[in-house]
Amino acid sequence: MYTIDDLLEVMARLRDPESGCPWDLAQTLKSIVPHTLEEAYEVAETIERDDSAALCDELGDLLFQIVFYARIAEEEGDFAFGDVVDAICRKLIRRHPHVFADERVSDVADQTRQWEAHKQKERAAKQGGRPPGMLDDISLALPALSRAQKIQRRAAHVGFDWPDTAGVKAKLAEELAELDEAVEAGRREDIEAEVGDLLFTCVNLARHLEVDAEAALRGATRRFARRFAHMEAAAGSGEGLAGLDAEALERLWRAAKRGMTEEGRPAP
Repeated sequence: MYTIDDLLEVMARLRDPESGCPWDLAQTLKSIVPHTLEEAYEVAETIERDDSAALCDELGDLLFQIVFYARIAEEEGDFAFGDVVDAICRKLIRRHPHVFADERVSDVADQTRQWEAHKQKERAAKQGGRPPGMLDDISLALPALSRAQKIQRRAAHVGFDWPDTAGVKAKLAEELAELDEAVEAGRREDIEAEVGDLLFTCVNLARHLEVDAEAALRGATRRFARRFAHMEAAAGSGEGLAGLDAEALERLWRAAKRGMTEEGRPAP
């Protein structure tokens, strides 16, 4: 069986200036970012499908991305794969003193509070001791729903949150009313802003219900696509759907929903 050392050697061969692969040699840290994001989403997809065989393969693809970054960085004299491993080990040990040292935690919530406190100290150290903003290190590259949920969790740590879902639901109604006003006024910029506020509040509701907003929307979109495929099959094609009126489309939609339910899959 191959080991991580073998993978590092494969990467070195691919990047060999004389005998390596032209495509791999042409890549930079920036150029492989889209591939890394794609591989990460493919890992998430296999988990959602509960496909363990595919997950093993996709995790390998994702690991290769990390090795790729480390190889380019090593060539540029910045760091090597060993430094990446060393850094993450040090970080995990530092952030888990209840496992690797003498601190104690009472439950998951207490551990989360301590984790955030350790991260806050690290952020301050990176800024020369100046207290950082709690949201400063949340990546702009995160998917919008994931970033919104992470920002909301950080804000909740200092008490800036609704005590329960009732307040979030009331906020949803408020945001819908404000969106209606913007639509009636025909103000495009305000409409976009109000739609954003509505989506942000939906993420807040998901967070209060302990639902991952990104995964929930992916699931809803996947169910819609399957349901629409049922409709296409019933109509003969997508073009066949275009010739149907609203009532006929609704009948197909409901039939597709029933069909998915009968197959043991959730219907939206």
